[in-house]
Amino acid sequence: MNPKAAAALPKGGGFLFACENEPFTPEQFGADERLMADTAFQFAKNEVLPLLDRLDAQEEGLMPGLIKQACELGFGGPDTPEKYGGLGLSKAVATRILEKLSLNGSFSTTIGVHQGVAQLPIVLFGSEEQRMRYLPRITSGEIMPAYALSEPNNGTDALSVASRAALRNGAYRLSGTKMWISNAKWASLFTVFAKVDGERFSAFLVERDSPGLEVSREEHKMGLKGSSTARLILEDAVVPQANLLYLEGEGHRVALNTLNIGRCKIGAMALGQMRSALHAAAKYSKERKQFGRTIASFGLVRQKLAEMAARMFAAESVLYRTVALIDSAFSAREASGDEYDETRKACEEFQIECSLTKVLTTEALAFAVDEALQIHGGYGFTEEFPIARLYRDARVMRIYEGTNEINRLFAFERVMKRGLLDALRDGAPTCPAHEYLILAARNLDASKPLGQELTACMSDLTLLTYAQQSANLRAERMRRENVQFADFGVDAAKQFEASATGWAAARCAEALARMGVKQNVSLSSAGQPRDVADAVLESDGYPL
Repeated sequence: MNPKAAAALPKGGGFLFACENEPFTPEQFGADERLMADTAFQFAKNEVLPLLDRLDAQEEGLMPGLIKQACELGFGGPDTPEKYGGLGLSKAVATRILEKLSLNGSFSTTIGVHQGVAQLPIVLFGSEEQRMRYLPRITSGEIMPAYALSEPNNGTDALSVASRAALRNGAYRLSGTKMWISNAKWASLFTVFAKVDGERFSAFLVERDSPGLEVSREEHKMGLKGSSTARLILEDAVVPQANLLYLEGEGHRVALNTLNIGRCKIGAMALGQMRSALHAAAKYSKERKQFGRTIASFGLVRQKLAEMAARMFAAESVLYRTVALIDSAFSAREASGDEYDETRKACEEFQIECSLTKVLTTEALAFAVDEALQIHGGYGFTEEFPIARLYRDARVMRIYEGTNEINRLFAFERVMKRGLLDALRDGAPTCPAHEYLILAARNLDASKPLGQELTACMSDLTLLTYAQQSANLRAERMRRENVQFADFGVDAAKQFEASATGWAAARCAEALARMGVKQNVSLSSAGQPRDVADAVLESDGYPL
């Protein structure tokens, strides 16, 4: 690659001191891409939603059959290269497809794992023989994959697994217990992580019929009842040496880079469910009457709908900005370089943005389902209305792919490790939240341990900066290009900026107090919030 061109590419964390003039937004999808996304939406609406009770009962063969149907439409591996049976699309388009498939949490989890964390290890780090052997069968829906990292005594500390592997007589023998394995009931192939000789953290492709492998009973979960979650028990399970994934002792690269990209997949899944919550809330508020009029006319209900839509607009803006940045990193890989090393670099470039995206989207979903249930009142607390299922299903999203707490810590720790603090301190504010972030950063003593509480404050300020930037830049572009619902975009960005600025001021004040800095933090003027409830009600949910 031309050195000048390489220097001009966006860099991870660059939003901290500047922002792209034209970050990617969903409005830039072409006609063919919008058609694919709409096909995914119609599939979820017409084929999945009518079956929710049967899916929750785990009717035999029902979910695997739906996954097979989705794969026949090309949704089994939208961003997997065509030579392995995928569609070879960009990650931005693949993300949009997953979002539109994700109207229900159980189906979303199953298809999301299938085309995400369970398939990505092979796409990113598999040998050519492994890719050719497994990917065409996965993308076609012939087999379903699963990802087995967590264990009963380790979750967030993923690399401290107790599972062991030993190479004997030309095959690995794996022993241990894996927990919370999505798709386990239906999976024919597991990516399993274990330490060779108790030391070298490694990844293995383990087929279901491997001697010594057992899939345990289904977990009794609070939500996502239509998805499969079970333990994987390995007792001297035999795995051919050819099924070592990547290199012995380098499994952490497989695990962490897969999870990093997977966080954007989680963002798409969250937004799909948020779309359902907004639809349910808008529909109910227009039908329910109190005091002689629909509750949609009440100011506090309208305020809830407006804030839900504003947070979705910001979360959506962040998600597609991030996946487009990841696309740019992958397209910039040197053709002459080592494939796996270049893949690792591409996966790692936007780690900060991926963690922030996961936190923002899943917490926006949590807010939306909670407010949607509140709009339903007592009926929302019954299983007769769809919001109860949405509420239960949404809760785990803040735990998936690294808890939001660990992602908060990771995001700002990565800012520090990449040496971005000085550039942040010297930067010019790009939005109100950025002003508070810069103020806190200028008072931060990086020579001292920050502690988790202060790190989380700094991470929230980083998150709010990224979100406000993304929403504002998108709204401005919508207005300038006069796209459909441009007025809604501008108003939603204003609504989000107003509420997020108050949160940023509070987090900045807390950060300074934790630093021992005595300084009053005044609330920046973020403009008047806009009422976007009309657009939500007219559209029966999120307009875009």
